[in-house]
Amino acid sequence: MRPTPSVKDFTEQEDLLGFFGPDSVTWRVHSDPAFSVGGIRALLLQALHPVAMGGVHQFSTAFATDPWARLTRTAEYVATLSFGTRRDALRQVRRVRGLHRGKSGVEETTGRHFNVDDADLLLWVHNCEVDSLLSTARRAGVPLTDADADRYVEEQVVAAVLVGAEEADVPRTVAELEAYFDRVRAQLAVTPAARTASRFILVPPMPGWVQVLTPARPAWSTLASLGAATLPGWARRLYGLPGFGLTDTAATAGLRAFRQTALAVPARVRESPIVRAARERVAAVEPLSA
Repeated sequence: MRPTPSVKDFTEQEDLLGFFGPDSVTWRVHSDPAFSVGGIRALLLQALHPVAMGGVHQFSTAFATDPWARLTRTAEYVATLSFGTRRDALRQVRRVRGLHRGKSGVEETTGRHFNVDDADLLLWVHNCEVDSLLSTARRAGVPLTDADADRYVEEQVVAAVLVGAEEADVPRTVAELEAYFDRVRAQLAVTPAARTASRFILVPPMPGWVQVLTPARPAWSTLASLGAATLPGWARRLYGLPGFGLTDTAATAGLRAFRQTALAVPARVRESPIVRAARERVAAVEPLSA
């Protein structure tokens, strides 16, 4: 596994622009309202790999003790890697790689001995995220050409390599990404650990006052339902969810309606503080690169 780059490897301007920058497809996809649905889809898809899910089940006690905090940290990691400075992104990468380091176990359904930072497991998690965020964005109506889609997959190679995947194995086009899933599908299953994780994702525990006094439950239910409905048909069938073409049509219509409703909210309210800070930061940097 290659070492994490150092901030000494980048100029000050590169640091401020981050690993992707405002002209990237990554910024377009990751700042869109459809991103939240894609994130849930990614979690459900990732859970179908018995060994990857086994690692989460054995070592991520936060799922049982403080699941919301874990989801928040995951979202913060992706947002910082996408929109933060390179310095801030590398700080997050080192934290995640530190959490993975030295952890190993045996997955009970396959009998495989694994390290949490095995390159193939990191690649699985990465590819689920890329496939989910891209496919959800396109189905939601984000204007992306086929060339844009390939460019997004290519841009995300850096994210995979930073976390520890082998660069030669990371898909660089949509076709390569599809071929990867075709290869691994035979390994996938809904294990007891995956069933537990999917139940949390679809119906997460919430304090009673939150459910009664806030719209959190119906809001999450909408996102979770769309995340599940936008899974590939073969993944829905593994979970025992409807896998017919009508579901795809309805899911796409629902996703587009959700995005249009979200876009009606002003960007200063809709976008996260990390995204807003990135736009302000690069506005001052861009003239220097002209």
